[in-house]
Formats: sequence, C-alpha cells, structure tokens
Amino acid sequence: MVRSVSPTAHPSADAAAVLRRIGYAILFFAVPLAALFTRRALVVMAPLAVILLVLASVLDGSAKHAREKLLVLATSTGGMAGLVLLFWAALSLVWTPFLPEASERLFNITGMVLMGLGGYLAVPERMRAANLYLLPVGVGLAALISIPLAIQGGSRFDPEGLSLERGMLMLALLLWPALAWLHSRGRNLEAVGVALAVAVAALLTRGGLPLYGLVAGAVVFVLTASSPNLGPRLTGLLIAGLLLLAPLLPFLLKPLAAGLLGAKSSVTVSLEVWCQIILNDPLRLLTGHGLETALRGRLFGLVPANAPSTLLFEIWYELGLVGAVSASLLLYRAVVGIRSHRATVAPGIMAAFACAYTLGCLGIGTTQVWWFTALVVLVLIFVAIERGQFRTTRPKAVFRRKP
Repeated sequence: MVRSVSPTAHPSADAAAVLRRIGYAILFFAVPLAALFTRRALVVMAPLAVILLVLASVLDGSAKHAREKLLVLATSTGGMAGLVLLFWAALSLVWTPFLPEASERLFNITGMVLMGLGGYLAVPERMRAANLYLLPVGVGLAALISIPLAIQGGSRFDPEGLSLERGMLMLALLLWPALAWLHSRGRNLEAVGVALAVAVAALLTRGGLPLYGLVAGAVVFVLTASSPNLGPRLTGLLIAGLLLLAPLLPFLLKPLAAGLLGAKSSVTVSLEVWCQIILNDPLRLLTGHGLETALRGRLFGLVPANAPSTLLFEIWYELGLVGAVSASLLLYRAVVGIRSHRATVAPGIMAAFACAYTLGCLGIGTTQVWWFTALVVLVLIFVAIERGQFRTTRPKAVFRRKP
C-alpha cells in the first residue's frame, strides 16, 4: 500500500535547512581551521558558504523585503558615503598609471561588496543557536591547533609560516564575534577560555600583529562595556579623525619618532618619506594618484620602497581628499550605529572594529582580496549573531496541579 505524502512535509524547507547548516559550518567552523594551513582557504570557502546561504534563502523564501533592506542601506548616511567611495575609486581609473591592475582590484572590491550584500539578505531573521555555537567551537579549536604551529613556525603544508600568520590574523578578528555570542548566552567562562587560547597563540606568533590587534580590541571592548554611549562615539571620532587628518601625522610624529627611536630608524625614515611625498606634490592630496598606485608604485619606482605601509597613507595617496572624507564618514557612521545594537553584542562589534582598524594602520595588506573577504565574513557573522538574540533565556516549564 502506497502511503500518501504528509501535507506538512516541505522538501524545499528541509533542503534549505541542510544547505544553511553546511554554509554556516563552512563559515563558522571550517574557515578558522583551514586558514591556518592554506592562504587560499578564506577566498575559496567564504564565497562558497555565501552561495549556499543564498540558495537556502531562495528555497525557503526567508529573504523577505530584500529591496526595502537594500534601499535603507543605500539611503543611509554610511551607505551613501560608501557609494561615493566606490564611485570615486572607479573614477580614479582615469588617472591611475596601472589601469589593468586597478581595474582588477576594483572588480574584486565590487565582488566582495555584492557577496556581503547577498549574505546579509540571506541570513534569516531568526538564527538558530545551534548554528552560532559552531563559531566559538571553531575559533577555540583553531587557537589550540595554532599554538604548537606557532612554536614550530609553521606546518609541513606551510613551512614558511605565511598561512599561519594570515590564519592568526583571522583568529584575531573572529575572536570578538565568538566572545559576543558566548557572552550573550551567559557562557562567560567559556568566553574567557577561548580568549586565553587565542591570546596565547597570538603571543607566540612572529611579528606581533595579531597581538597588537587583540590589545586594541580589548581596550575598546572594556570601554564600550563600561560606557555603551561614550565608547562608540569616542572610538568613531578617533578612527575617523585619524583617517581624515592623516596627512598631518607625519609632520607631528616625525620629531617624536626621531627623539625616541633615532633619526635613522625605519619608522622615522618612513615618516620622512611621507612628508616629502606631500610637500613635493600637495595638489595630489585632492585627487590622489589613482587606485593601486600605492602598491604597484613601489615595484616600479614611482613610490619609495620605504614609504609607509598603512591604511592611512594608502587611502590618501590613491584616492585623495574625496576618498578619505567618504571613508571617514562611512567608518564613523558604522561605528556610531553600533549603539543601537544589544548591550551584550555591541562591545564585541566595537572590539572587532578596533582590531581590524589597528591591523590596517599597522601595515596589513588591506589591498589584498583575502583581507576584504575576511572583513565581509566578520560583518556577516555579526549580522547572524544579532539575529540570534531574539530569545536570550529558555522558557521555564510550569507544572500545575490538577484540581
């Protein structure tokens, strides 16, 4: 006898749940682990995870009001600043001396933005806690594995330790959403354990960049937790102000660096080069030299090899005043907008902002695709965590005596 199909069965919803589970397993669990062993893991796995999430949202129809959400983002102050920044970067292709390379970079940036928007729309309005718990498990396990790798200086798949360094930078970013989720669920002891594991691994990593990012994030985390209104505003002003006033920094910091480190130190020489670049062609501060010139210019002798490798220098050198103002406004609005988030999640978001910004200022390769991908992944994870806060306590069972 053939059984009739249950009217409550929804094969598309079941398939969407499986795809969503796999997507989050890749994004939350597999990415932190794989990034320790191969440099291309993040660039390959993150788009795959987003594609699975988008397919899942199409199957079960969870991506509702997509046009309205995109319109709200585009018409917000931060959204308009981002569009201006992207438009100006595209317009700078007219005067950049490296048109093919700059076009490829602009294409990659646009692709990352579209991937982020797709993932944002695909995240359901209510996230399952079982999916989000994959994040601290993945981050904690990756931190434990990275400790012996840091002591050895790499693995047999990565003898030079380049993948390990990128993996640790990724862990420094992903620690904060992991802590935010655990803290929001009241699992503070587990949060401390994950933080200690990542901190030990960062301390053992050569170069010290992950550790610097963690320290900056910890300071902002404490500041925001103690003052939810003052923390984001003060951090936003500092982040946007440093970027907006970056051309003044070499003139202000050069005497200080010369006195503390010496006139021949690499930092002092780098600041001197920055000063000379500004004085030799001050009008270029308005338009910039065009996209990709900060990196490619070093290879072809257009930019001195000892010029600063920092986000502050690169934005002003490539995109000038328009790019710096729009980027500053975008960062400020994004940071200040965190005050509207839940008090249990906001400190983690602020710490991640501070960590990423510090790494960019200290010379991380902000023009590389893997860094843009890491930032997109970080944003999507926080969106998922925010949408997992619809219930913070389990309902209590109430037993009533029968009359």
